[in-house]
Amino acid sequence: MTNKKILIATGGTGGHIFPAYSLSNYFKKKGYLVNLTSDKRGLKYLSNLKNLDIINISSFPLNKKNIFKTFFSLLMILFSTSKSLFFLISNRPLLVFGMGGYSSFPICIAAYILRIKLVIYENNLVIGKTNKYLLPFAKKILVAFKDLEGIPKKYKKKVFEVGNVIRDEIIYSNNQLDELNNSQSLNILVLGGSQAAKIFGEVLPPVFEKIQKTGASIKIFQQCHKTQNKQLIDFYEKIKIDSEIFNFTENIKEYYNKANLVITRSGASVLGEIINAKIPFISIPLPTSADNHQYKNAKFYSKRGYGYFIEEKNIKNQLFELLNSIIKDKYLLEKFLSNQSQYSDKDVFKNINKITEEILNEKN
Repeated sequence: MTNKKILIATGGTGGHIFPAYSLSNYFKKKGYLVNLTSDKRGLKYLSNLKNLDIINISSFPLNKKNIFKTFFSLLMILFSTSKSLFFLISNRPLLVFGMGGYSSFPICIAAYILRIKLVIYENNLVIGKTNKYLLPFAKKILVAFKDLEGIPKKYKKKVFEVGNVIRDEIIYSNNQLDELNNSQSLNILVLGGSQAAKIFGEVLPPVFEKIQKTGASIKIFQQCHKTQNKQLIDFYEKIKIDSEIFNFTENIKEYYNKANLVITRSGASVLGEIINAKIPFISIPLPTSADNHQYKNAKFYSKRGYGYFIEEKNIKNQLFELLNSIIKDKYLLEKFLSNQSQYSDKDVFKNINKITEEILNEKN
């Protein structure tokens, strides 16, 4: 097995990086030689992670604002694809995994040109633009849920549901929620994704202050931009709300273990982590997400009974009433826990490995 090489193409935000990192580690444990490519955006998340062979492949989105920017972005994509071709020729993996996002496009299209087997993975509920471009070239399309939108009928036979690829320490963790749910305090974890959500630091604290004035006991663990640290610390100290302010961290499991409610953006990776960690949540989609995919993620998870969702424009009008209802009736959270307990992504890596072996054993 040690002579079998796999390359995983990723980059961009944590929603692409951490699934790629987890998949890379899994394949290495199975005896594969694994390389991982990323752009500069992704490298900042990978710099503190271990046991990775990382190659920097620059990437550029297709800019359609005007003819000059379109020409320049096409030129840069062509340059990145050329660089990817040289890398693949010298390393020649047997299989390339594209994890979505425009940063994966150059290496994936180069793999197709060189007739290297290509698999793409999509964890959102609507297929991303890059993966949509790659549909004709991929041998298989691995998805978190079969309810995925945006795949033409002629490619449906390529689609295989495998589950959410998330950090294995979260999939296999033993959470402490039973103890926390019996506490009198509502421990709220606020997450904004790997890029944080500046607006959460602006609109959520006044809502928490209003909740505290009802006499409720709450504790806040809030992720924010570094520029917001002092402002939030000072605010919570002034109104005497027990809080812990933090910035982006790879050790998010530590905070999952402290929370019995999460307020979060609606990226597929973070929602996948939260339901595997068994924590009720309120998801607030990023209104500007591509193809409104965060809204579709939030609506899907809400329909399955895993958590609530509120649109960003309705935070001020709806969040206080929702939190107040939760504090008065803990059954509102318990029903989500019951539904989440029926779900697990523990087989996701096994499912991917089975498909990988089938592809590698194909003659063509």
